[in-house]
Amino acid sequence: MRTIVKENLKIATDSIRSHAIRTTLTILIIAFGIMALVGILTAIDSIKYFLNENFSMLGANSFSIEYRSMNIQVGGTSYRSKSYRPISLLEATRFKEQYAFRDNTSIYTNATGSATLKYEQEKTNPNIRIIGIDENYVYNSGFEIEKGRDITLLETQQGDNITILGTKLVEQLFKNEDPIGKTIIVANGHYRVVGVLKEKGSSMGFSGDNYCLIPFNNARKYFTRPNMRYNITIRMENENALNDAISEATGLFRTIRGDKIGQEDSFTIEKSDNIARLLITLMSQITIGAVFIGIITLFGAAIGLMNIMLVSVTERTQEIGIRKAMGATKITIRDQFLFEAIVIALLGGIIGIVLGILVGNVMALIIGSTFVIPWIWVVFAVILCFIVAIASGIIPANKAAALDPIEALRYE
Repeated sequence: MRTIVKENLKIATDSIRSHAIRTTLTILIIAFGIMALVGILTAIDSIKYFLNENFSMLGANSFSIEYRSMNIQVGGTSYRSKSYRPISLLEATRFKEQYAFRDNTSIYTNATGSATLKYEQEKTNPNIRIIGIDENYVYNSGFEIEKGRDITLLETQQGDNITILGTKLVEQLFKNEDPIGKTIIVANGHYRVVGVLKEKGSSMGFSGDNYCLIPFNNARKYFTRPNMRYNITIRMENENALNDAISEATGLFRTIRGDKIGQEDSFTIEKSDNIARLLITLMSQITIGAVFIGIITLFGAAIGLMNIMLVSVTERTQEIGIRKAMGATKITIRDQFLFEAIVIALLGGIIGIVLGILVGNVMALIIGSTFVIPWIWVVFAVILCFIVAIASGIIPANKAAALDPIEALRYE
């Protein structure tokens, strides 16, 4: 058996070398199809990895209570929308005081997204996000303090002019200088830096490294605006208790908001990984499309491979007649041509897989994800190549095996 495989491999290799240009083009067609398939799927896997690891900053064991701005219902061709009032500080504070997991609860508000920070001669772009927070926000949001300390409960209540900065802001303002204890200008106010957040990285436009955190009572005083919105985050130590915590939070906040029985919630509760899961679901639809496109490309490659094998049978008619005259059976002749098709398809597949992984990981590099090798799709691509080889090689191989040796020897 091993001798037959070696012989078939040698015959296939010699045939490939004797028709190098034609065979190379066929290999490249197959490689392009596999590259398109594996490349797209690798990019999708890298995006999924990024969403799972980085998009949901709060972790899988947390949720937030947020302002529900609009509820749209579709009835026939008409649309009905209903707006709800923002969550007030009083409602958020009452919830935190009455909630069973108050130590796991934090309140925050988006003060502004267009502030400029200054320190001596250095200043940032006018697009810095200022967040008013309480003493639990840093932990609940999945951040860590790298230098200095967190904001305290007393500082939150008093609305002190202090701030915690993201690492990119520190790099822009302080260069190599230690920022702790320094005073910076945030908008038009002077704030003392008490802490620096540990770097989380920036991907797809989301980055805590550009955040400027101040006590929310300070944000109320200096960044006030009508109907200021407050959000609540809860982070549980045990993920198994998350659903019970959400149920209790829903009931309590409905009471605080005055939602009547039978009335829908006037707020929304979002688990931290909901957006990531939604996007991953959408990516699954894209995956189906990518597989469909790849299969169509490989179908074209299969036609090209079948064509080259049919031409090869015609060109090697006398060779087939000689082999049959020397005792080669129909099965032997068929296996030789089928083996040649498999070798060509697998060469194209290997090249396509390598190029696809490299091309797909360009997306991983762009969004800051890790290098991904989609082993499932690699195995899928190899199986596809084998199927393409069998499908495109079986007809030419059977044609070669069916040749009459006398007629084949007479062929000019």
